[in-house]
Amino acid sequence: MNAPLDVSFFARAAKPLNSYRKYWAARFGTAKFLPTSRAEMDALGWDSCDIVLVTGDAYVDHPSFGMAVIGRVLEAQGFRVGIIAQPDWQSAEPFKALGKPNLFWGVTAGNMDSMINRYTADRKIRSDDAYTPGDIGGKRPDRAAIVYSQRCREAYKDVPIVLGGIEGSLRRIAHYDYWSDKVRRSIVVDAKSDLLLYGNAERALVEIAHRLAAKEPVQHITDVRGTAFVRRQDDETGKGWFEIDSTQVDEPGRVEAHINPYMTTSEQAAGQGATCAKEDGEKSATDNVAENALPASATGQSGLKKEANPSIKPLTFMPNPALYGRGNLKVPPRDRTVIRLPSYEQIKADPVLYAHANRVLHLETNPGNARALVQAHGEGVTARDVWITPPPIPLTTAEMDYVFDLPYARGPHPSYADDKGRHDGATKIPAWEMIRFSINIMRGCFGGCTFCSITEHEGRIIQSRSEDSVIREIEDIRDKVDGFTGTISDLGGPTANMYRLGCKSPEIEAACRKPSCVYPGICQNLTTDHAPLIKIYKRGRALKGVKKILISSGLRYDLAVQSPEYVKELVQHHVGGYLKIAPEHTEAGPLTKMMKPGIGNYDKFKTLFEKFSLEAGKKQFLIPYFIAAHPGTSDEDMMNLAIWLKKNGFRADQVQTFYPSPMATATAMYHSNKNPLRRITRDSETVDIVRGDKRRRLHKAFLRYHDANNWPLLREALKTMGRADLIGNGKHHLIPTFQPMTDGTYTSARRKNSTASVTPAAPVKGRMLTQHTGLPPRDNGSGKISGKLLRKPR
Repeated sequence: MNAPLDVSFFARAAKPLNSYRKYWAARFGTAKFLPTSRAEMDALGWDSCDIVLVTGDAYVDHPSFGMAVIGRVLEAQGFRVGIIAQPDWQSAEPFKALGKPNLFWGVTAGNMDSMINRYTADRKIRSDDAYTPGDIGGKRPDRAAIVYSQRCREAYKDVPIVLGGIEGSLRRIAHYDYWSDKVRRSIVVDAKSDLLLYGNAERALVEIAHRLAAKEPVQHITDVRGTAFVRRQDDETGKGWFEIDSTQVDEPGRVEAHINPYMTTSEQAAGQGATCAKEDGEKSATDNVAENALPASATGQSGLKKEANPSIKPLTFMPNPALYGRGNLKVPPRDRTVIRLPSYEQIKADPVLYAHANRVLHLETNPGNARALVQAHGEGVTARDVWITPPPIPLTTAEMDYVFDLPYARGPHPSYADDKGRHDGATKIPAWEMIRFSINIMRGCFGGCTFCSITEHEGRIIQSRSEDSVIREIEDIRDKVDGFTGTISDLGGPTANMYRLGCKSPEIEAACRKPSCVYPGICQNLTTDHAPLIKIYKRGRALKGVKKILISSGLRYDLAVQSPEYVKELVQHHVGGYLKIAPEHTEAGPLTKMMKPGIGNYDKFKTLFEKFSLEAGKKQFLIPYFIAAHPGTSDEDMMNLAIWLKKNGFRADQVQTFYPSPMATATAMYHSNKNPLRRITRDSETVDIVRGDKRRRLHKAFLRYHDANNWPLLREALKTMGRADLIGNGKHHLIPTFQPMTDGTYTSARRKNSTASVTPAAPVKGRMLTQHTGLPPRDNGSGKISGKLLRKPR
């Protein structure tokens, strides 16, 4: 099953994607675009769709858009797939546009969580939507997955609903909802879907589609990995499982029997039914030598050894009643074991139990050893259980190639085009424009950052494409995509430099339960060889017609410094003037809650970056990203970060405030004030949480210390903190004592999160103007504007 190029070699007991017998409708062939209307279905010769996909995004047939990937994978299996994109959710009629699906509905909110897409971190409504033509907001409802599912049920109530996408993935159990500030039920219950597929769902979806096509009732499909469903507590299909209370999981493990200090290693082995052959042999030889060396008086006249003193007795260990049965407990098979989490009602009422449930969920995410989870919702006659099967088996390299080599049109559906048939004007889709010339080479992330949802959705096992598949896609872009000028905008994925990285040992990988492979340090079992990635970079930039390949995905610089050769290749050939990286913070308090490396790793990478830039004769810059108001961050931490920024000459225009997304570990900290990275008890570690608009604004203001609008707030805070010494007009001061001509209030730049341009003030009688106070640059008649050039940021 495993392709020779796979990094992860733990056993994959899964049927390959391309091994299914194609459905009979494969005779209709491949569509240039999946149909979105009855007219398009008629043109293809279809009388109905086998599967109708409903999405909150505009339909872009590109492998970076989840609905396009799912649609093409199902089409390759022989199914007729239609797409309803961004339907009007006010009634069920738009959901009937393609007729009744023969097999099932596939529902997703889109590439982004609909709530994160709609609201800022300050819970303000966004006016834009990068996944909509014209960048127009309001084209999808709040909690779109729930709304779409309800409308699908209303349209054709007897058709199964299969829910997927990141919005469903992050809500598969009861979860804290930041926007309503309460714990909500599993989305499977609220959406009333028949199945929820979490993570990258190609494997699960293909199996479910073929089983439904074989007339198997959807209620019987409860054994597919990577799914969640509702089951009544008295349902017979739930019998035969070994149920474990989750409070027993979050312990060091089984208690081993005490070792008798008077027993040799060989005797200990014998007591456990084993042998220690080497030591037994050495012991026998020693006994023979000792016996031969003893005088006759020592052994007695008969040649026998003296009997032991009967008054000397060996130490006897008595069993501890508190540990009864644990030492010899026979562990039930993991594939028939289910862990019962605290119920929805319990975690809703008790934040400590919420943090515990979140911790257990994250402990059960390794496909090699994860067990099923169950959580009760409701009480009495309305009680039902939400079952979550173990995570899906990662795709092999061959399967990744199969998915990405499908015939994508690599552009938006023609219905979105303007009068000239183009998509780069008023109907431009910003999300497509951003990834138009980019290539995804891998999936997954083993970083485990607590504020990020990539790991919860895609998993920690890196799934990489083959080098040939990536090169073929570069050539397709070069030859087929309009507007290509020779620059590939990105060659990456969730992380830029985890391609083909993984655990050295399949046994360790299958048994590991660590939340991160790189925190608090890089695991000794992790491969850090960047040679395959360097090879792809070199081969790609050598292609005819390719002028430059940029790397725009997030870079794990703590991994990059392990391979100076990679940093050299990256810096000298794949940086377009500046490189964005994310230290996130400089202080240990928040970094330990983020599971991010210390700022020392940034300094190491910066040294290499500057060295190789100088060697190449290029003037390039690092742009660091930071998070404000993350759990575990004190006001002093933000002040120290601001001092570091000023000392290093950084003025952050793009500032990110912590956004509590469902199911993230940092969100559990935010809700419970507990640290789920450690065992949860009533008395366990508490976490400092930044709540309230004023304190969140303060933390953001520290990041933008250079913005005069923030100075009044910062002056007040620094005086309260006893750091008035940072207020002054010298270089060593953080903010000045004077206040320029602004209203002094906090301004949130919503759309681009950057400082708004200031219009020069109108001349005032009696005030002398300079080029700093409103006088425009002098025109010297040469066609160039004279004056002192602005200094570039260091």
